[in-house]
This record gives sequence, structure tokens and C-alpha cells, in this order.
Amino acid sequence: MAKGKKFLAAAAQVDSTKSYEVTEAVDLLKKVSYEKFDASVEFAIRLNVDPRKAEQNIRGALVLPHGTGKSKSVLVFAQGEKAKEALAAGADFIGDDDMVKKIQDGWLGFDSVVATPDMMAKIGRLGRVLGPRGLMPNPKTGTVTMDVTKAVTEIKAGKVEYRVDKVGNIHVTIGKVSFDAPKLVENMRTLYDVLVKLRPSTVKGVYVQNTAIASTMGPGIKINSDSIKLTV
Repeated sequence: MAKGKKFLAAAAQVDSTKSYEVTEAVDLLKKVSYEKFDASVEFAIRLNVDPRKAEQNIRGALVLPHGTGKSKSVLVFAQGEKAKEALAAGADFIGDDDMVKKIQDGWLGFDSVVATPDMMAKIGRLGRVLGPRGLMPNPKTGTVTMDVTKAVTEIKAGKVEYRVDKVGNIHVTIGKVSFDAPKLVENMRTLYDVLVKLRPSTVKGVYVQNTAIASTMGPGIKINSDSIKLTV
């Protein structure tokens, strides 16, 4: 696909052979971002893992210190008191069979899905719709739980999910271009620290192979991974 003039102009300011220090990379990203809207910032990390092995199929979720800058709409599958708790916590949509049918009919007006364990048998019918979109509730990400209040509150506060793809990459939105640089760096470091701590014992050699950031439509900027590490 041909690249536009604005992208090419932005890419020309990035040295593709260089791995920038983390603060330098964030400053450069803000400089070359040409979108007319407040673009999201995505952090990409390449891990030396084989997702086909259960212990190396890294997946989870965490609340970023400064959120993502996006207000997420949350759908909760729950009944009775748990439905009331979800409503009080700020859930945007709450339902049961009615919501299952609505989604089967094509509705996808939500960003995250939470469910109590007893609802999963019904939601299983939606696997082909929710699964490919990364919306299927999962205990590993805290979205299958009896504590719907905590789940909804964390999502609203900026909780993000991460999952390694088939070649070992993880892509996570860590904020907006308009965020102050220190906030983007802290969000990035928080995620990086979590992933490093999840290193499987069966992995040999260099675990973190590459890291980079990019705005929604902007060029990728490689980062020196050592500069991302949290200082102790």
C-alpha cells in the first residue's frame, strides 16, 4: 500500500536503524505525529516466546497509572444483585439472554465485556463473534468474575489487556499523543515491567527482542529496551 506524503515526511524524521532512549522516543513520536485528531499511542513488544506452548502463551490485564485517554463502554452479563452492582459501578449495558440475542443480531456497541461465571454457558454462543475481536470474557484478564464492581471500575480507570500473538508480539494502547511525555513513559514502563516479570522459565536466550512505539497513523520508533526498565 502506498504511503501518503504526511506519513513519508514523518518517517523521514525517524532513523529506522536507531533504537532511541525511551524519553527521546516519546518526544520524537509527539513531534512527528501529524494526525488532525488526538491519536492513540501504541506500544509494541516482541518477545522470544512460542505461544503454542501453554506456559509461554502470555496473556493478562493491568490498570495503567494514567489510563489510555479513552472512555470505554462496558457490557456486563449478570443477573439479580450482581446486575445491580454492575449498574452502580458504572456499567453501560447490563443484560442476560436479551443481550446475547442482540449481539447475535449484529449489535457491537461496546468496548469491553464482563460476565459472572454462571453466565458463561450462555455467552459461549457468542464465541465466534466476540473471540476474534478480543472481547470474550476470560478469567485470566479478570473479566469473568463475581466481583463485577472491581472489574467495571478497573476498565473505566484504564485497564488494558495484553496477549501475545502467534509470532510473539504484544500490542497495547498506552495513551494519547496529547498525554504529557512522563505519563506515556510511566504507562509504558508499568506494562514492560509486568511483561518482564512474566518471563516463562522455559524461555532461553534474550527474552525481550524488540520494543517500539507509534501513533495511530504514524511511523514506528524503535526503543532501546534497557532504557524502559523501571529504576529500583
